[in-house]
Amino acid sequence: MDIRKELEKRILVIDGAMGTMIQRHKLTEADYRGERFSNWHLDVKGNNDLLCITQPGIIRGIHKQYLSAGADIIETNTFSSTVIAMADYDMQGLAYELNVAAAKCAREAIREFEAENPGTSPKFVAGAIGPLNKTLSLSPDVNNPGYRAVSFDEVVLAYYEQIKGLVDGGVDLLLIETIFDTLNAKAAIFAVKKYFRDENKEALPIMISGTITDASGRTLSGQTLEAFYTSVMHAEPLSVGLNCALGAAEMRSHIEELSQIASCFTSAYPNAGLPNAMGEYDEQPHETAHFIEEWAEQGFVNIVGGCCGTTPDHIKHIADNVRKISPRKLPILESTLA
Repeated sequence: MDIRKELEKRILVIDGAMGTMIQRHKLTEADYRGERFSNWHLDVKGNNDLLCITQPGIIRGIHKQYLSAGADIIETNTFSSTVIAMADYDMQGLAYELNVAAAKCAREAIREFEAENPGTSPKFVAGAIGPLNKTLSLSPDVNNPGYRAVSFDEVVLAYYEQIKGLVDGGVDLLLIETIFDTLNAKAAIFAVKKYFRDENKEALPIMISGTITDASGRTLSGQTLEAFYTSVMHAEPLSVGLNCALGAAEMRSHIEELSQIASCFTSAYPNAGLPNAMGEYDEQPHETAHFIEEWAEQGFVNIVGGCCGTTPDHIKHIADNVRKISPRKLPILESTLA
């Protein structure tokens, strides 16, 4: 299956929030631990990635709900599956295993869905590579601006191990997402290129998705959208886009700008609006879908879906609303005219 050919024909739909769906199961500490980690020395409730090992049936079930809703691309449950992020639970040694297990959960969910729905359109597994809980561009110590909690080489090594696990588990593409620090993203890109060079394998497509954190139109590390795009285009990604932090209403102008400057496919998966005072998301599925339908009609997007607060209902409405709309056409570059 060639995802590029599918993108030329139609707008593809990526899934919605994993955390939102996990919360619906109201899992206890014991549920997170399972039998294998019943005596673990730290609390692990909240370590959603661990569920790929301890509760794989729940994760497969969530994937299948999104597939049934119309998702073409499902993300692995690996947002924090690196040695750096897993240090919060003293589970650094599980990083590789978590990525393999998560990829297999997603792959098995697709197999089950396709068996139950023969003749369905192609489905793809995106290996989710999160932004880390440490940043290379900013100091965590206000009294020491030059201090960094982690080095570039350490970040590369962490991502390299994650990428190896995702590839070994059988993903179709790699998604470097929720980028608030472009230097972290550059480390991830470097790790991807290094891994496929070291292994002498054909490289998988890379999707890149940044995060505009507020009304300034900049990432947390201070870059404008155009600067961010310029900084990552050397990776020759399948797509560049935006996700998280903003709802669709607030994201629209940035998606329009991106659609005008990107030479690759574009993606957008906003939150279900902005969180309320309780940190919950109130935007209804038809509301989110209405915004994204307008983006599609304007020719802004090639891949759409949802982030925080979105559910299979949101994805179903989005998929239904964009199904008959033509995808954004890639621009003709000057170099191709020579």
